[in-house]
Amino acid sequence: MSQYIVILQDMLDIFMGSTLAKCAATDLGIQWVGWAVAAALRTEKFYDLAGSGTFILLAHLSRMWGGTGHVRQNVQTGLVTAWGLRLGTFLFLRIMRDGHDRRFNNVRDSPGTFFVYWTVQAIWVFVTLLPTLILNSERRDEPLGPRDYVGWGLWGLGFATEAIADQQKWNFKRDSDNVGKFIQSGLWAYSRHPNYLGEILQWSGLFISASSVMRGPQYLSVVSPLFLWFLLRHVSGIPILERQALRKWGSDPAFQDYIKNTPLLWPRLKLK
Repeated sequence: MSQYIVILQDMLDIFMGSTLAKCAATDLGIQWVGWAVAAALRTEKFYDLAGSGTFILLAHLSRMWGGTGHVRQNVQTGLVTAWGLRLGTFLFLRIMRDGHDRRFNNVRDSPGTFFVYWTVQAIWVFVTLLPTLILNSERRDEPLGPRDYVGWGLWGLGFATEAIADQQKWNFKRDSDNVGKFIQSGLWAYSRHPNYLGEILQWSGLFISASSVMRGPQYLSVVSPLFLWFLLRHVSGIPILERQALRKWGSDPAFQDYIKNTPLLWPRLKLK
C-alpha cells in the first residue's frame, strides 16, 4: 500500500510541481486574455498566432524556471521554437490572406462559445508541450543516446512534411487556374492531410527524445502525441475539413476517385 502512496505522491509532484504549475497558469492567462480581446473585437485573426506563441514562451520559461541548460533541453526548446515560428507565421499569413477562418463562422459572435475555443487551445498547448515541460523541469541529465537522435530525426521528418505540404497547398491556391479545385499533387497525392501527419510526427519525436530522462509516472506524458492525434483525427482537424470537402466536391467523380485511392492520413506503399 505504501508503494502506491509513493507513486501517487510522485505523480502529484510531477503534475503539480512549481514549474509545471507556473506554466499551466501562464498558459491559461494568455489564452483568457486573448479571448477577452478577440471577443471584444469579434475576430479570430490572432487565435493561432497566440497558440504557437504560447508554445514558444512556455518552452523557454520552463527551461529558465528549471534552472538548468543541458544540451537535450536546449535542442528540444530550439525545435519547439522553430516549429512555433514557422507554423504561427504561416497560419497568420493565411488568415490575413483569406480574411477569416471558417472554423469560427458561428463562434466569433458568441463570447461564451469563443471562450470554450480559447480554453481548449490552452489545454492543447499544455498537454502537447508536456514532455518538453517535464524535460526542462528535470535537473537530472543523461548522456545523449539513440532515443534522442531517433526523436530528433522523426521531428525533422515531420517538420519537413508539414512545411512542404503547407507550401504546396499555398502555391496551389495562389494559382488562378486552380480556383474551385482541390489539391491532389505533391505530398497530397499520398495523404489527404499530410500537414497533420507532419504535426503528429514532430510531437511524437519530441516525446521520444524527452523520454531519455523520464522515469516512472513521467512516461504518462506520452498522452501528448496521442492527444494531438485524437484532436486532429477525431475532433477539430480532419473531420471538419472532410465534411467541408464533401460538401464542395462530393459529387465530383475526380474527388470520389481521390477519396477512394488516397489514404486519409497515413500513407501506404503502393505495390504494383
